[in-house]
Amino acid sequence: MIITRYIEFETRSGDLKDITEEVQGIVLDSDLEAGTATVFVPGATGAVTTIEYEDGLASDLGDALQRLAPQEIDYAHNLRWHDGNGHSHIRASLIGPSLVVPFSGKRLMLGTWQQIVFLELDNRPRHRKIIVQIMGE
Repeated sequence: MIITRYIEFETRSGDLKDITEEVQGIVLDSDLEAGTATVFVPGATGAVTTIEYEDGLASDLGDALQRLAPQEIDYAHNLRWHDGNGHSHIRASLIGPSLVVPFSGKRLMLGTWQQIVFLELDNRPRHRKIIVQIMGE
C-alpha cells in the first residue's frame, strides 16, 4: 500500500524546522505497521536531512553551509536571474531534497538524538508543501 500526505508551513530564510512529529503522525494515522516513509521537498531551494535538533548544531550547520557555498560570492545563476539565491540552490543540492526513514510498529526508526529537519535555504519567505509518502504493510 502507498499513502501520500503533505506537511505545509510558512518559512523565512534560514529556518531549520523539526518535522519529525508531523512525519510520525502520518505514519501513526496510516494502516501500515512497517515500511518506509519518504520525505520529499518539491522545489530547488529547500532541503531535508536528519540532525540532533539543538541550537548549537543548528548554528554549526548554518556556518558549515556558509563555508561550503558562501552567500556573498558571484554565482552564474544570480547573473542570469538577478534573484540573489544562487547559494540557495547550491546548498539545497548538497543536502538533497529527500530522505527515507524505515518504520516498524508504526514508529519511525530514528536514533535517540536524530530528528527530521527541513532547511529553508532560499533568501525570501516561502510557503512549503512537503510530500510524505509511506509504503509498507
